[in-house]
Amino acid sequence: MRLRPATSADVALLEAWSGKDHVIASAPTEGPFDWAGEVPRSVPWREILIGEEGARPVGVVVIIDPATEETHYWGEIAPDLRAIDIWIGEEADLGRGYGTGMMRQALARCFADSSVTAVIIDPLATNVRAQRFYERIGFTFFERRTFGEDDCFIYRITRESWDAQKPGYENLAVRR
Repeated sequence: MRLRPATSADVALLEAWSGKDHVIASAPTEGPFDWAGEVPRSVPWREILIGEEGARPVGVVVIIDPATEETHYWGEIAPDLRAIDIWIGEEADLGRGYGTGMMRQALARCFADSSVTAVIIDPLATNVRAQRFYERIGFTFFERRTFGEDDCFIYRITRESWDAQKPGYENLAVRR
């Protein structure tokens, strides 16, 4: 499992994944993401990464700095955080460990920046499967928030918690 930057060649795949029932069920109601416009756009507050098993794309991770991203989705928020969105593209690839590998690499990438104090994630309150996944990774429930029409649970993992569990993960293949 490795993460690599998304390219324009990935747009069609990302759009297809965005239309899958299991992705729609876990996504906020804000509408479709503009992959064609956003993937080639380089901004300092975001990375769009493709998770690959071998050479096969299996999922996507989007890492943002929630304090500086331009939509202010997170509202007033402390600096030195990162927020992650993650999903597996094909339903047949769920439950095979790909998400765990992708998330651990994304966390290693986030915490490689010494200023990052915690990483947050916002699954829908109804997405119990995602909540259990995040808890297994080491995230803890922080608060319940509403974003537009979406009732979400905010989970976070602090640098201290990550550092306590990372032995064995520090050599993950993290590509920039």
